[in-house]
Amino acid sequence: MKGPFLANFARKGPFISHARGGRNPTIVANVDLVTFRAVLFDFSGTVFRLEQDETWLADLTDHEGESLDIEAQTELMRRMTAPVGQVVDLDEEHLYAWNHRDRDPVLHRKVYLEVLKQSGVPHADQALALYTRLIDPTQWTPYPDTEAVLKGVSGKGVKLGVLSNIAFDIRPAFGRRGWDAYVDEFILSFEVGAVKPEPEIFRAAVERLGVDPAETLMVGDSEEADGAARDIGCAFALVEPLPTTERPDALLSALRTHNVL
Repeated sequence: MKGPFLANFARKGPFISHARGGRNPTIVANVDLVTFRAVLFDFSGTVFRLEQDETWLADLTDHEGESLDIEAQTELMRRMTAPVGQVVDLDEEHLYAWNHRDRDPVLHRKVYLEVLKQSGVPHADQALALYTRLIDPTQWTPYPDTEAVLKGVSGKGVKLGVLSNIAFDIRPAFGRRGWDAYVDEFILSFEVGAVKPEPEIFRAAVERLGVDPAETLMVGDSEEADGAARDIGCAFALVEPLPTTERPDALLSALRTHNVL
């Protein structure tokens, strides 16, 4: 869900990849020789994005009863959607909830209400109203090329999974558009009991799809979380979690680069 880097570039001939934690390029394989039988997509910042809606934040007030300015609103949304990294200082109780938030909806609610409180939303009723909107999958916006990519991958007979660190059911975001017909499996951390970058969640995904990791491409916006798919042998393509209006075709480009489409 976070990552300011472009997708791994593949080209005819050797594919050059930088190993995590190092700068020296490594020749991995001829990408054009790989036939992927499955593609896994991250959710937030990859195929959908929680866009800032002014109407959600217009009534929020700080400790002094003042409305939050645009800068404060933007930072608030960043904290609520950051995929990795602690976004505020937390006591031991809330730190535990933060570290396990995507495994347990109760802990997710608890710690994000605390994040909102520390981010300038001290009023419990306002915080709860905003949190409820943020976890409503119908409020999330798809990227412009999401439908084309899902339809294209499925149409080629390639298995398709959505793999997400998340504490609520995102299926309605796809179902309300009829896109769930393209998805073979939803692998959600709170249902699986494992989170990225743990290898267990990636293994669960390939097992459910019935494919080998070497024949699987993971597409996501976090080098740390999604890129860990490489630890079990998957390939990985990184996209930027830009606003949907600023990223019209990154998913299509990533899949064309890896010869999936």
